[in-house]
Amino acid sequence: MNNLKPSAGSRGYLIRITLIAACIMVSGVASAKNQSSSPKTVSVPASTVASSAGDKHFIAARTAFHKGDLQTLNKSVAALEGHVLQPWAQYWRLRLSLDDKARTDEAGIAAFLDAQAGTYLADRLRADWLREMGERGDWQRFNTALPMLVQREVDIECYAFQAANTPERIRPLWLSGQDLPASCGAVVDQLVTAGGLTVEDVWQRLRRRMEVKKLAVVKDAAYLPDSEGFDGRDISAIGQRPEVWLNKSSSATSVAYAARGAREKTLFALQRVAQSDAAKAAQRLEQIERDNPQFTAEERSYGWGQIALAAALKHQPEALRWFEKANALANSPATDFQLAWNVRAALRQQDWAAVRRAIARMPPELANMPDWVYWKGRALSAMGETAEASKLFQKIAGQANFYGSLANDELGRTITLPPTAPSPTRGELLIASNRPGLQRALALLRLDMRIEGLKEWSWTMRDLSDRELLAAAEFARTEGVLDRAIHSADRTVEQHDYSLRYLAPFREQVEPATKRLALDGAWVYGLMRQESRFVPAAKSSVGAQGLMQVMPATAKWVAKQIGMHNFQPRHANDLDTNIALGTNYLKIVLDSLDNQPVLASAAYNAGPGRARKWRDQNPMEGAIYAETIPFTETRDYVKKVMSNAMFYSALFNDPPVPLKTRLGVVSGRGQTE
Repeated sequence: MNNLKPSAGSRGYLIRITLIAACIMVSGVASAKNQSSSPKTVSVPASTVASSAGDKHFIAARTAFHKGDLQTLNKSVAALEGHVLQPWAQYWRLRLSLDDKARTDEAGIAAFLDAQAGTYLADRLRADWLREMGERGDWQRFNTALPMLVQREVDIECYAFQAANTPERIRPLWLSGQDLPASCGAVVDQLVTAGGLTVEDVWQRLRRRMEVKKLAVVKDAAYLPDSEGFDGRDISAIGQRPEVWLNKSSSATSVAYAARGAREKTLFALQRVAQSDAAKAAQRLEQIERDNPQFTAEERSYGWGQIALAAALKHQPEALRWFEKANALANSPATDFQLAWNVRAALRQQDWAAVRRAIARMPPELANMPDWVYWKGRALSAMGETAEASKLFQKIAGQANFYGSLANDELGRTITLPPTAPSPTRGELLIASNRPGLQRALALLRLDMRIEGLKEWSWTMRDLSDRELLAAAEFARTEGVLDRAIHSADRTVEQHDYSLRYLAPFREQVEPATKRLALDGAWVYGLMRQESRFVPAAKSSVGAQGLMQVMPATAKWVAKQIGMHNFQPRHANDLDTNIALGTNYLKIVLDSLDNQPVLASAAYNAGPGRARKWRDQNPMEGAIYAETIPFTETRDYVKKVMSNAMFYSALFNDPPVPLKTRLGVVSGRGQTE
């Protein structure tokens, strides 16, 4: 056990919609730049259904809950009789009773859980009640209630470990380096007492946390024995001025490095220096290797791995050599993030043997992701093992994602949309429109409670069949909630409707703009789908607005460039204006980046300067450029935009163009600068 120490601190509104045949047969779509690769959390009006007079009572209930005003909340609950959102007010009332532990309404909680069985709110209240039981150690009733909980968050899992006396189950959470809630502290202490947490386990957690700049490590360091020479108190100072520590330690005697704590501080300082100057960090580590034999092979391997990662994120060619040096020293534990960037460093160098070796180092669950199946196939193909490469491509070909389309290209296949499932029947649509969870979701979205509305909708989607999902998607479309229509249609497994997955609304506004600017309509729609999921009033947390999520400064600049007179910032959210601004900006960016859509997609998300910077000195395959974008959100964004464009192109009956051809070859910096 290595003598680990215990820690010091252990609608009246009910949506009733009768869908008549004319409504069902509607073929049009209801009218209905944040740096994020996935659809953003935005504040938007969600439903075209008229608001209810009872909404004022719901708003009063919400206000009373946040104020802890039980008397007003009780009145609002009564006034909401028959309102689709009354269960939320009832939940808030019971939640307040849980906060007042001396007056917990256990009978009311039990009655609510029974009346609302199977709903999002019932699961949420059950989780709240479990937390209260876990906090006071009522393990018998905790164990009785736990099996009925569907969504188990980390804090409840840790209570469950305590209740079952299975502290060893916290090891994966501990080693991940993620923040752990208070309920997990007691489990970690149990694990230490049982001898299930080693000194090395503690060091691995400390490393993971320092790698992501979580420098408040004193609490975790308290589990180390004093002989390790590390209490974590000076880590923040080292993080701010790493070279000061390195200069000081360079003159230290070998004895100073006898304790692992000093060596780990030096490795942390090297990591921080590498983030600004990887070459300087490499020189420092080479000197340390010469002068300090106390550093183990594993520790040196870890240091080289961190330097290599920093270099890879800056596309420095030395990164691959440093990764290889780290791998040769020891089989040092590496995060999935680091393993992925080892592959990407090899891709930048087009060293296919190194790509293959790096993927071989991945654990099976990571290596079997479509990303790495595809790139392993490319490596095998480049090395002449075409039969094995073909097997890998066949494994992922046809998947509705970036790599599935690229695998199709390698196999010489043209993208083919699956057969369109029959449209939902009138009965199926009536069932969807009367699902309480969907009714509550629409009402919440309309009342600007977007997070809660999305959770209600997603919960209701959990166990639905493909037919039910398609009916829910069509219901959302007719309600003008296009993002939820896409969300629902995206979940089908065997019966699909890609015209719902890839909605193309506002064609009367979008098509003239794309034709006038000679833009690929499929690509523009692919970008809009990713930006706003076609919510015209979408507004991001950083101020990007509208269908194409145009930032205020960009909107003002583009308006001036295209001679849009009398433009005011408030106009940016107008549908026609937003489309004009967004498409013109996209055209400007595309023209400035050698008419390369993959670069323009990256630029639309992260800025033209970064898109240029991420090129190589020499020409590079567009797929490799996309794969090696250092910003995770931009990398995912570009892949999804380009993949979306493939499906829109197929839906628009455009001439088929392989994704690999769409991505093209990105010109090198040396060619254009």
